[in-house]
Amino acid sequence: MVSELKTQKAFDDAVKASNLSVVHFQAEWAEQCAQVNELLEALSSQQANSHVKFYSCPAEELSEVSVKYNIEAVPTVILFQSGKNVEVINGADTVKIAEAVKKHSSGSGDSKSEPLEERLKALINKSKVMLFMKGNRDVPRCGFSRKIIDILNSINASYETFDILSDEEVRQGLKTYSDWPTYPQLYINGELVGGLDIVKEMLESGDLAETISSA
Repeated sequence: MVSELKTQKAFDDAVKASNLSVVHFQAEWAEQCAQVNELLEALSSQQANSHVKFYSCPAEELSEVSVKYNIEAVPTVILFQSGKNVEVINGADTVKIAEAVKKHSSGSGDSKSEPLEERLKALINKSKVMLFMKGNRDVPRCGFSRKIIDILNSINASYETFDILSDEEVRQGLKTYSDWPTYPQLYINGELVGGLDIVKEMLESGDLAETISSA
């Protein structure tokens, strides 16, 4: 969940906390801010470590805060820990933002990082039908991902998605793990089916609906 910081006091309280605080300085009129908002919502839902908190800050409304932290344009994301600014990302660089959150959250809390292979297995088996894509089922962020979502919706499939743009480790690691270099990637019952071309062929032959219904 991404919480909105509506007052300077709320902002000060958020960034002074000992946990990692990820603050998105944004404005409603800026289209790129919507991309960052989507990413932070995805990261907040996937972030198992409750010590990491995500916030949005209306840069123009809290102008004194924006001046204090040298916000010259939106979107700008600043990571804070115990009141200290630990990293700044300018613009809608979603990969860089995700990497920064991962890097700084590794020191938050006491839990050890789960080995990548085990994490990938858990993600793949999160749902009987699992789609790794750019964006999510509501907001696909590439044409191939949008087309495969349309196919799955056309047969009323029950499935879950993972936004590989929100986690660079998963994005790169899954390519090696599955020996499949591109996205989207569709898995059924923990097994890789393939990408868009294979899914299209299965749709046309009727195998896709049958395979999913028997999953």
